[in-house]
Amino acid sequence: MKVGIIGSGGREHAICQAIKKSSKVEKIFCFPGNAGTSEIAENIEIELSDFNAIKTFSVNNNINLIIVGPEKPLVDGIVDFFNDTEIDIFGPDKISAQLEGSKIFTKRICDKYKIPTAKFGIFESPNEATTFLKKTKFPLVVKADGLASGKGVYICEDMNAANIAIKEIFNGKFGVAINVLIEEFLNGEEMSYFIISDGKQIQSFDTAQDHKRVLEGDKGPNTGGMGAYSPSRLINQVLEKKILNKIIKPTIKALQEMGSNYKGFLYAGLMIVNDEPYLIEYNVRMGDPECQTILPKLKTNLLDIMEACCNKKLENLKIEWHDKKSLCVVLCSKGYPDKYQNDILIENTEKLELDDNDFIYHSGTKKIGDKVYSNGGRVISFVSLSSNFKESRDKIFSLIKNLNWTNGFFRKDIGHKVIDE
Repeated sequence: MKVGIIGSGGREHAICQAIKKSSKVEKIFCFPGNAGTSEIAENIEIELSDFNAIKTFSVNNNINLIIVGPEKPLVDGIVDFFNDTEIDIFGPDKISAQLEGSKIFTKRICDKYKIPTAKFGIFESPNEATTFLKKTKFPLVVKADGLASGKGVYICEDMNAANIAIKEIFNGKFGVAINVLIEEFLNGEEMSYFIISDGKQIQSFDTAQDHKRVLEGDKGPNTGGMGAYSPSRLINQVLEKKILNKIIKPTIKALQEMGSNYKGFLYAGLMIVNDEPYLIEYNVRMGDPECQTILPKLKTNLLDIMEACCNKKLENLKIEWHDKKSLCVVLCSKGYPDKYQNDILIENTEKLELDDNDFIYHSGTKKIGDKVYSNGGRVISFVSLSSNFKESRDKIFSLIKNLNWTNGFFRKDIGHKVIDE
């Protein structure tokens, strides 16, 4: 079969590598892909927003399955757009995708279905939001409503920080803002919990812990993700049952009552407070770098899982995992998440020696001739599996040292909560 993968990040390179293992796969196309995917697939230069061009290419090239990696095409309705074709497309429809497309949409579901989440208020103007600040307690969280590439969340310690956040959001830093969301600050530990769904059945798809802040010690501005580890140290059978019964299943039910049967990955960003889960946010796709962290642990072929979801046969499939720890460190361009340079040569990628437990996934890269150049803020994800997280991290440090890319930087403390130094 022929498969198309939409996206250009480390998540898409990881998905590409995972499905390439299937004997069913004849050819993979990546829209637009990166330097890493170009080694195992054909990169196609089409804008992600050009649904017509993607559909026309897919039909003309007899693509059987489209896998949507990033959130924006899903939120904009690409799954619905393919309804008039015979091509299977893996991902939620436009209604379900609003779980990520609008934080307020999700909060209203939480309110109606009694899903545990932080107390919140929705405000339509800077003045309304500022007035509320004068009668509330700090710290608190200010959020942009729509998509913000993981960066539209401000944890505010005082009135000044909150006013700056509100001003930036309403001034359009993350796109046109009709509302702003202000939440209470939950003091606990974060966890990412993943499920996969075919519209009828759900199955768990492991856990992870992302490191969003750019600086060591979890300081500095939010990024798209500086690294992750899997599994989360918090997960256990009792907690998982609470997550499924109090958060995931009521959400799926809410969507069904809106006429949408959820298909694809669903990623719940949770805060665990005194062994109780609270929903912070939903993502309607695999996270990045959580995807790179989790997929190397997967025993069952990813293509078989995605086909089962598209055919509503997930209940017939048992998803199996390797019993190993996984840790991921993201190498970024200097200056990220602010200003950084692209088109910087990255030498030595082909010289890195990887064993069966080591993985390198390209994100912000491109090929010019036979050379690899930087093409984004997050450039390469390094992943290692082992029996303990420290061993994985040490192996990654060795690989990054051997790459010797002088324009890059990375956090040296990924996994600090699960590694005893």
